[in-house]
Amino acid sequence: MHISPISIRDCEQGRRNPISKRAFHTSSARYATKNPYTVLGVGKNASASEIKKAYYALAKKYHPDTNKDAKAKDQFSDAQSAYELLSDPKKKEAWDQYGAAAFDQGAGFDPSGGSAGGPFGGAPGGGGFQGFGGGGGGFGGGFGADINFEDLFGAFTGGGRRSRGSRQSPFQEEILVGENIDVQTNISFMEAAKGTTKDIFITPLVPCKTCSGRGTKKGQSRSSCPKCGGTGTRVHFVQAGFQMASTCENCGGQGMVIPRGGECGTCHGNGVVRERKTVNVDIPAGVEDGMRLRVSGEGDAAPAGTASNANARSTRGDLYVFIRVAPDAKFGRSGSDVLYTATIPLTTAVLGGEVTIPTLNSEVKLKVATGTGTGDKITLTGMGMPKLGGRRNAAGDLRVEFKVAMPKYLSANQRTILEMLADELGDKTAKRIMNHDNTGTKTPPASDAETNKADEEPKKATGPGATNLTKWKSDMDREDQ
Repeated sequence: MHISPISIRDCEQGRRNPISKRAFHTSSARYATKNPYTVLGVGKNASASEIKKAYYALAKKYHPDTNKDAKAKDQFSDAQSAYELLSDPKKKEAWDQYGAAAFDQGAGFDPSGGSAGGPFGGAPGGGGFQGFGGGGGGFGGGFGADINFEDLFGAFTGGGRRSRGSRQSPFQEEILVGENIDVQTNISFMEAAKGTTKDIFITPLVPCKTCSGRGTKKGQSRSSCPKCGGTGTRVHFVQAGFQMASTCENCGGQGMVIPRGGECGTCHGNGVVRERKTVNVDIPAGVEDGMRLRVSGEGDAAPAGTASNANARSTRGDLYVFIRVAPDAKFGRSGSDVLYTATIPLTTAVLGGEVTIPTLNSEVKLKVATGTGTGDKITLTGMGMPKLGGRRNAAGDLRVEFKVAMPKYLSANQRTILEMLADELGDKTAKRIMNHDNTGTKTPPASDAETNKADEEPKKATGPGATNLTKWKSDMDREDQ
């Protein structure tokens, strides 16, 4: 199963966005009729396909949106007019037989059979050939040729794949493409570090088994749409001789319809149904939060039952798995580097020492240099996250930052030691509340009341003769009695 990480894109799971086609036909201005074969650069014996390819090539070259040359607009219009003429069998025959005389003003031939108005049945004074659906001289009718400008502009941008069927153009092969499916899965920090496997539950569109994806009942077949004649578009006439084509609402632009009652009872004519499925997805080590993995061919199947050509080549969409990585209590992350904060005692920071820290795989002992302070860092090379797309076994680093644990409360002994250390270091700014005798023993400061009380009390004998002195005093007291 091929899985590749890609960038993020918001998409609603399982939603299909069929592409609708709309072709626009415009009219050119009045020009003296030029030789259409010369304009398109084809011979008189050229086939309809060759003529169409030649026109598309010129339209792509001289279209005003892509060619800013001042003459490009006129050349584009000439190509339109030439294609209008040669794409209509009657007009092509008239040109082949009579030449420009059949179309320029003052001639007496009307290949469309019109008789009103000008010499070729146009509006009075309009002249010109009127078989293009408008009144107005030269090639002044609407752009009546069946040109799908979405196909043409799609060729400018390199478009080739379609999610719904439509008529083929010289630039594109008709391919039915299913929609993509987007899902989300959650993994832990350690699963992201070591890689894992997840079962993804989806309900994609799959070909209907009842009708084998055709969308029709057994013995039934689709027929040409009666509304649009199988073209997939409806032509509308507007003012000034212009024509505009829009998608046929009866067939959805496909040009084919299923007879009433001939739809498959399982898929209702779509050719696809939803089916629950489990996809086993391998998540590689080193993925980051927010990444998406693409599983090719695990999306929706194309709805061939609604396409214009049920026999067209089709391919399924893809499954995109959005990865969310849960934060870890011990580790942080920066790309492929793992971050860890090591808390050490004040004495270890001052004196130096050795501490044990965790890694992604085990624990390691780390030496702490004398005088280490909060914010000091050390890097353990190659002990971070695996690098996606890098060389084999490539990994980031483990970056350790030290934090010195400062005591908030001190005992009398601890404070005495620290005050003595401050004296040794010559620190004049440290606060001192303990007194020290010459031998270094601590004596808490006494109050005035305690000092007076001590002066009034007789001093007790101490030393080696203290016991004999006490015994002598006791004997003297008994003799007096």
